[in-house]
Amino acid sequence: MTASDKAFTGSIPQIYDQLMVPLIFEPYAQDLAQRTTARRPRDVLETAAGTGVVTRALHAGLPPDVRITATDLSEPMLMLAKTHFAEGNRMTWQQADALALPFADASFDAVVCQFGVMFFPDRLKGYAEARRVLRPGGRFIFNVWDRIEHNAFPQVVHETLQQLFPDNPPQFFTRTPHGYYDIGRIKADLTAAGFIDIEIETVTHRSRAASSHEPATAFCQGTPMRGEIEARGTPGLAAVTQAVAEALERQFGRGPIEGRIQALVISAA
Repeated sequence: MTASDKAFTGSIPQIYDQLMVPLIFEPYAQDLAQRTTARRPRDVLETAAGTGVVTRALHAGLPPDVRITATDLSEPMLMLAKTHFAEGNRMTWQQADALALPFADASFDAVVCQFGVMFFPDRLKGYAEARRVLRPGGRFIFNVWDRIEHNAFPQVVHETLQQLFPDNPPQFFTRTPHGYYDIGRIKADLTAAGFIDIEIETVTHRSRAASSHEPATAFCQGTPMRGEIEARGTPGLAAVTQAVAEALERQFGRGPIEGRIQALVISAA
């Protein structure tokens, strides 16, 4: 992972929230929220909350007396997440690094993280922090994307970018979002951080969009991939987005399109 992989700045949070969230994140947010709710926690910490899709699912599914603390490294993402909630609710918002959580030991019954650990520069440290703030018997519940070959839209986007920039192709997708899928490695990392009773499940959904332009814009302009594209200059962000849209249309057809998405869902005590 590079420093630019964490750059959710400029217009990226808005595009991410408007397009990426319904495209690929919502079904997995519901899944994490249901798994968390089933454990009947009293205090829940969310790390890497992004624009709050899991936060909203937790808020809707958990009893009103459960305290939810949502954190993210990116202040712009967290500020956008807050706009989805009315003033005076039970939420606590805090900008925080998942590798150095500003909370006391044994403060939470559950730590939840949606598609965030792939961005941790030191996963063992991030896992150790999650373990530190969990109470005895608490669970760390998170997910990661499976390999890119099992995720239809990102694969087409990635392959198109390899063709557009053959001398210096962007590698953001395979390096970070789809770069941490080995079950053996995940278990080993969690075990090294002190976790036990590790459960890993493969969960598949369908990603749907009104047209090929929606995922093209989402992936090219609503993720840190945007920085890689812009750094390469010609043909430029708009032209690259159009080329990706055309590639998606060739693969999935005109009008509404859909494709497979697949992730690993992990729970550890």
